[in-house]
Amino acid sequence: MKRLLVTGGTGSFGNSLVERELQQDWDEIRIFSRDEKKQYEARKKFSNDNVSFYIGDVRDSVSTDNAMQGITHIFHAAALKQVPTCEFFPDQAIKTNILGTQNIIASAKKFGAKRFVLLSTDKAAYPINAMGVSKAMAEKIALAEAFNSHDNDLVINITRYGNVMGSRGSVIPLFYDQLKARQELTITNPKMTRFMMSLSDSVDLVKYAMSKGKPGELFINKAPAASVHIIAEAMSELLDIDYKEKIIGVRGGEKLYETLITQEEMARAKDEGPYFRIMADPNYLGYSAFFDVGTSIDRQTQEFNSDNAEPISKESLISWFSKLGFVEGKFHE
Repeated sequence: MKRLLVTGGTGSFGNSLVERELQQDWDEIRIFSRDEKKQYEARKKFSNDNVSFYIGDVRDSVSTDNAMQGITHIFHAAALKQVPTCEFFPDQAIKTNILGTQNIIASAKKFGAKRFVLLSTDKAAYPINAMGVSKAMAEKIALAEAFNSHDNDLVINITRYGNVMGSRGSVIPLFYDQLKARQELTITNPKMTRFMMSLSDSVDLVKYAMSKGKPGELFINKAPAASVHIIAEAMSELLDIDYKEKIIGVRGGEKLYETLITQEEMARAKDEGPYFRIMADPNYLGYSAFFDVGTSIDRQTQEFNSDNAEPISKESLISWFSKLGFVEGKFHE
């Protein structure tokens, strides 16, 4: 039997993933989340005997145990994802992003799951805000469990990606609303760059990690990047609405560019076409090796960030926005 659990499954990623996985041969797909309104909407959308819904919270180990029984594969997408939310309430980021990840992995090991993929973020690389720090710690928990899982067959992998276009908290819906209301576009810094991914790209990445990953490996999509200025211009041209911009400056917890792969990780990176596979450090958590064995790899390798990634053109962004239905305001929740 193959049973899939998607935590945070009523979010934008979960909806896109479930749509895709309904075409596969799962005996059951379980959607686990705490939002009953979104579960009600998802029940109507996914009217399928193979899809079941579990109300619960990753913070609560009883509910994660309840949802995990019989599960073989897990995509862990549940998280607090907005930078301001986590900055104002870092204790909540700890409970959901860190302790919630620990609970889900503990339940997965307890009930004999085989594959686990954690969805992480570029903000976990060289983190400067509470969201990034909490996701970096979630990654560390996943890595530690990957190397400490000697008594079971659970394979744990991590994926890390940048902005998913049109998802909750994205700047793209904000610019859309401001343009439609004929308001000034609030731009932090025109030179600020961000990685850009579609929901389809994010699903492709996690599916690749689940099918190809070895314990403790990290997978990253070679996403292109765009400046905030180019994003604003593309949305303006798509809607055929002229705009004025209001430069508000870089806000607390923000960077001018984001990093998907650190210098240290790039030293262990394997190029696999559209993806980077960050190989597991063979000495990780080996205490004697940690103290006695070094490495000869070059740690001066350049990091992979949104400033040196392949830039996406304004024309390509316009095409992307058009395909995703942004003109009609059909943004992902």
